[in-house]
Amino acid sequence: MSNKKVNTFPIFLAFLCMGFGDVVGPMVSLAKDTFELTNFLATLLPFSGFLMFGIISIPMGIYQDRKGKKKVLLIGLLIAFIGLLMPILSGMYGPIVESVSVDLQSKFYVILGSILLLGAGATVLQVSGNPIMRDISLPGRYSSNLSLGQSIKAIGSSLGFLLPPFAAMAGMDWTLLFPIYAVLILITFGWTSTLKVEEVKHEDESPASFKSCISLLKNKYILMMVLAIFVYVGAEVSMSSGIPILLKEEFGIEGFSLWLSWALFFLPILIGRFLGAAILTKIKPIKFLFVTVILSILGVLLLLFGNTIIAYVGIIMIGLGFANIFPLVFSITVDKFPERANELSGLMVTAIVGGAFIPPLMGLVADSTSILLGFLVPLGCLIYIFFTALVASKN
Repeated sequence: MSNKKVNTFPIFLAFLCMGFGDVVGPMVSLAKDTFELTNFLATLLPFSGFLMFGIISIPMGIYQDRKGKKKVLLIGLLIAFIGLLMPILSGMYGPIVESVSVDLQSKFYVILGSILLLGAGATVLQVSGNPIMRDISLPGRYSSNLSLGQSIKAIGSSLGFLLPPFAAMAGMDWTLLFPIYAVLILITFGWTSTLKVEEVKHEDESPASFKSCISLLKNKYILMMVLAIFVYVGAEVSMSSGIPILLKEEFGIEGFSLWLSWALFFLPILIGRFLGAAILTKIKPIKFLFVTVILSILGVLLLLFGNTIIAYVGIIMIGLGFANIFPLVFSITVDKFPERANELSGLMVTAIVGGAFIPPLMGLVADSTSILLGFLVPLGCLIYIFFTALVASKN
């Protein structure tokens, strides 16, 4: 079967569902208000969601090497669906939560469990979705298609910012996200199950194992790129969770801070990824990586000025810069070692656990100083990625 005959739409729809895991970003500010949490406690939500990336990515990469990417993709969708059912069955599907009580506290723990499973589902989707995109891509189009897939993922991520204000205007709660996500995942599961994909196998490829995955880290280049994924995801989650709080606490923007955060941060990410898919058909990925990282660093520096208009410009620059860092680092590494695609996918998706550890660090800095100085944490992450790009350009 030719790659041209593969219906790629269900795979892109799976990328949309993959973005649902990013709901933990805007959910930090929502939960902070609903449950009256500190910055640190609120960041336990992304910790819960992204923890699974560090636990199950490598085992799923090994399982995928034996059973196939499509099967693992379907497993990821099923896990995410179960996670979404938890709050729905607990009564959290849109009705307004009255006040903080023992019952409300128990519901917070239900949401923590839900985010844990949603994170597990997103983990499995990342492990399978990123390399399966290579199977359905024409030669030389993997980086471009992966950026396009990440663009679709950004649409799924955007729903976490866009739907809660709409729900509020309709007299409902932000938990309306859960049933909407559940329906979309069911549609994706049904469509993807009918898809036929010819998965690429290399003749000299040995079976993946935990040892073979970990042994790849002995390669300094791979270790460097895996750490780049770790700090990038941590920086992105820190930004998506910190910007709504920044707009509210530093600039006094109430009510529509989620919409403004989306317009300033996720809309540029969405636009940047669609533009990146086109740009990468013209220039080499490593050159584009330099451009995106430098733009991101400049954006954070503008944010630190503390001026509202300058901060808005900085957030837009950060969004445009962040847009393609993940697919660039991922595709550059896999294209260099295509025969170890499943193991690399497991390793690099494991590194997404950075989204669990770096935001709480930012929360601690913000609690001890200010939310503005907390953004020094993602700035440090971007500086590391810049030096990673320098080293990668020489290889």
